Amino acid sequence: MDLIFYIAIGVMVASIVALLFAPLFLRPARHERRMLDVIKSERPDQRRISDKELVREKVLALARALHSRIGFAGDSKLKAKILRAGLRGPNKMDVYLTARVVTPLVGIAGGSFIPGSTLMWCLVFGGMGYLLPDIWLTRMVKRRQKRIQKSIPDAIDLLVICVEAGLGLDQALLRIGQEIKISHPELHEEFMQINLEQRAGKPRLEAWQGVADRTQLQEFDSLVTMLMQTDRFGTPIVRALSRFAEEIRMKRRQRSEEAAAKTKIKILFPLVLFIFPCIFIVLIGPAILQLMQTLGQQ
Repeated sequence: MDLIFYIAIGVMVASIVALLFAPLFLRPARHERRMLDVIKSERPDQRRISDKELVREKVLALARALHSRIGFAGDSKLKAKILRAGLRGPNKMDVYLTARVVTPLVGIAGGSFIPGSTLMWCLVFGGMGYLLPDIWLTRMVKRRQKRIQKSIPDAIDLLVICVEAGLGLDQALLRIGQEIKISHPELHEEFMQINLEQRAGKPRLEAWQGVADRTQLQEFDSLVTMLMQTDRFGTPIVRALSRFAEEIRMKRRQRSEEAAAKTKIKILFPLVLFIFPCIFIVLIGPAILQLMQTLGQQ
């Protein structure tokens, strides 16, 4: 009887512990909880806003109020630059402007802890903090442009294959955008943006011109010009795309040859400043030491 009693006590304690920890281990994942919130809501477009989103919205609201008070607002050029960096969303401009205000204050606060010439260090760190968001945004723009520029020839080749297979230009663009989602995510975003703009009723050439304006790449400008000429003169789109793909390949090969030719000039400075002195020390150093010993003995 004692054994049965202890077994019953153990099963009861284990059941209580399992019931206490069940909500922790058996709770649904984040996307499953979001689906449950949508299903349980009375309206299909209603969902529960998390505390993190509420805090972020309050911070951004305070930032907007501060921007309006000090007259620090973005313009169309800044908005276009943020789009070229691939930062899409309603709050990206506010986040950038908030960084332009917060980082100088952080730099000034950090410079105030340096003893000696505190005012100078506050001005230096404050200026660096003011320029840091713009430098970061410029680097993101250049990095994204390089990635898109490298992925354009492959996308044009796929576009030629799809058009030759019988797909229209818009359907081929949608198919290629889906295929390059993993390998070329930046170009995938631009192609999907073209598709969404065309679905909204924007003409094809205007949608392509929008991509050329956003990316500021010569390849997209040439592609828009080629599409305009084929639409105006009735040139077969397959032949025009094939020639354009060959030109893009040739330009990329020329850029590679140009970069290879520049390495000869770029390697000259480390060669003269770092490698030649070491070679001179190794070759001439023993001779100089032996000459000094010989002169010392005399």
